[in-house]
Amino acid sequence: MTEIKRKGSKSIKDIPKDILEQLNSGQIETANLVEWLAVDQRLLLANLLNQTNKTEYLKPILANIESLQKQTVNTINEAIGTGLFEQSLKNDDIEILTIISTHKSDLIRCWATYTIGKNKNLDISQKLKQIQAFSADKHFGVREICWLAVRPTIAKNLTQSIEILSGWTNHEDENVRRFASEATRPRGVWCEHIEELKQKPELGLTILEPLKSDKAKYVQDSVGNWLNDASKTQSQFVVDICKKWEKESSTKETAYIIKKALRTIEK
Repeated sequence: MTEIKRKGSKSIKDIPKDILEQLNSGQIETANLVEWLAVDQRLLLANLLNQTNKTEYLKPILANIESLQKQTVNTINEAIGTGLFEQSLKNDDIEILTIISTHKSDLIRCWATYTIGKNKNLDISQKLKQIQAFSADKHFGVREICWLAVRPTIAKNLTQSIEILSGWTNHEDENVRRFASEATRPRGVWCEHIEELKQKPELGLTILEPLKSDKAKYVQDSVGNWLNDASKTQSQFVVDICKKWEKESSTKETAYIIKKALRTIEK
C-alpha cells in the first residue's frame, strides 16, 4: 500500500496532536519545515532508546545537549548524533548505528549522518562513500544535514574531496549531484566558510563545470548559489565564468544559473 503524502501544517500550533505524537515517537517523517522544527528531539531520542532497550544512553546524551552554548535544531541534532556515536563506541554497539541509519524518522536518520562525520577512524574517502546514501535520501532534512555532517572533513581535505565529488557530478540521482556542489559552497548556509574556496574559487571548477547546464532545478540553485558565494570575494572570477558559460551553453538552465550567480554583483 502506497503511503499517502501529507502536506503538513503551516504553523506549529496547527499541527494535530496525534501527528505530533507520531513525529515525537518516530512513527512518521516530518512533512515540511514547520514539522521538522516542531519535533522535540529530546523526546524523540528518549522514545528511540526505550524502543531499542538502550535507555542508559539517554542521560549522557542529554548532558551533551545541556552543555551546548546555543541550543538550536541543528546543534541539538549534532549533539545527539555525536552522543549516539560515542555511546556506540563505548558499548561496542553496532546495532544502534544500523537502526538509526535506516529509521523511518527523518530526524533520526539525520542523527546517523553525524555518526559518519564524527568518526575519526574514517578518512575523507570513506566518509564520502558512506554519506552518499544519505545525500540521496528522499527527505529534504536528511539531505541538508548530511553535507553539514561531513563538511568540516571536506574543508580539511579539500583537494581530495573535490576530486572525489567531481565524480559525483554525473550521478543519475540529482540529489547526489547537488550534494557535490552544496557541500563545497565557499560560504554555505549554517556552517563555517571554506576560506580556500573564498579566495581561490577556481579550485571548484571540476565540480561546477559539469553542472553548468544540469536539468534539475535543485542542482541549478546550488550551482548558482555556489558562484554567488564566490562573487563576494572574487567577483571578477564569477563574471568571467558566467561570460564563458554564456558562450559555451545557450540552454535555459545555464541562463538561470548565471542569473542566480550574478545577483549580488548586479545589485
